[in-house]
Amino acid sequence: MQPGDRVRVERGDVTNEGVLLPSTTRDHLVVKLDGGYNVGVDRDAADAEVLESGARDVDEGADAGGGEASEITFDDDLPTISLISTGGTIASTVDYRTGAVTAQFDAEDVLRAVPDLAGRANYRGRVVANILSENMEPAIWRELAEAVAEEIEAGADGVVVMHGTDTMQYSASALSFMLDSPVPVVFTGSQRSADRPSSDNVMNAVCAVEAAKADHAETLVCMHATQSDDACALHRGTRVRKNHTSRRDAFETVGARPLGVVDYEAAAEAGAEGDAADAAIEWHREPLPRGSGPDADSEDADADLAPDLDGDVELAKFTPGMDPAAWDYLDDKDGVVIEGTGLGHVHTDLIPRIEELVEGGAVVAMTSQCLDGRVCDRVYDTGRDLLDAGVVEAGDTLPGTAKVKLMWALANLSDPAEAMGRDLAGELTEESQPWR
Repeated sequence: MQPGDRVRVERGDVTNEGVLLPSTTRDHLVVKLDGGYNVGVDRDAADAEVLESGARDVDEGADAGGGEASEITFDDDLPTISLISTGGTIASTVDYRTGAVTAQFDAEDVLRAVPDLAGRANYRGRVVANILSENMEPAIWRELAEAVAEEIEAGADGVVVMHGTDTMQYSASALSFMLDSPVPVVFTGSQRSADRPSSDNVMNAVCAVEAAKADHAETLVCMHATQSDDACALHRGTRVRKNHTSRRDAFETVGARPLGVVDYEAAAEAGAEGDAADAAIEWHREPLPRGSGPDADSEDADADLAPDLDGDVELAKFTPGMDPAAWDYLDDKDGVVIEGTGLGHVHTDLIPRIEELVEGGAVVAMTSQCLDGRVCDRVYDTGRDLLDAGVVEAGDTLPGTAKVKLMWALANLSDPAEAMGRDLAGELTEESQPWR
């Protein structure tokens, strides 16, 4: 048996089939299963059979942790994709001293760590931040939006932003409002670091690059569509939510199917020749067309950038039995997004508190804790009292997205309260309908 052979390994009552990988010890067989997971099996206790020789090219040195980095070359026939790094697990490895995952690589390091990206595009690497995503903040969103705009102005045909998954939905929302781009802007990350079995970094990176080459101008999040290595889902940046702490398919579009899906096998085949990725993408709804930005008629269309944000906005959650004093920190805020119950409700005793905030000049927008559906404060007495107090309804805008939207609207629009009730970047649907 040689690395790259497709094998069947039996140990006791368990049978595994997959591609044999290099092992760091002679005592174990390491097999990559079709779903993307790696398993280790005691060599002496297993019966192994070669099903196909050379089924996959495996660089033994690279898989064992050595070997040379892939070479970055420029090809006039390939599109140019800008890789912008902010840190996160996709650019992380395990610190074996502590056992913790730490962000260590910049964009070019990630490119070299994912040889599958070679030949798909010309790449430019740029580091905006090197942080774990829980440390993301609005000032970095502005730097990120400016960096993306500069890359597009410099001729990038698409942009891939490598980002930690925990706050990726917030950053994708922020760029959706701050940037009107003529080319794709695709966020991607990894639930598991590159040196762990079943890491999702390679597939997510490959699918993100192919999505950034395709014919659209959306700001998207590209992550595993299922737990297997079969497809990546393309979620609109203002409608996506991380719904699982650790699964590879943690991200979902709320209220609808994803905007599209990238077939990994088709993307791998297309990318091997440097071809456009459109054939690998199935769109469930019509995306914004490439070149649809403000300078669409220009041969070299640039992004329209409005990066200002009002950082004095809070997202407040209502829970039964909460102490009204918990909202004292909202005094003097420019904006407040409330995550209410059901159709958008809070305890009756909190309504005078909300009225005080509105009278003090704050825009107070109501969202719902429910994952699907929209707020409607015209059904029950509490809702009508909230409207009388000055609350504005945010429809079916996700609470986190609503916070980012209000930050942007306060800094850029003359009537931010009115804007919270209409769609600006695909965050608010005209009508909520069951889709499953």
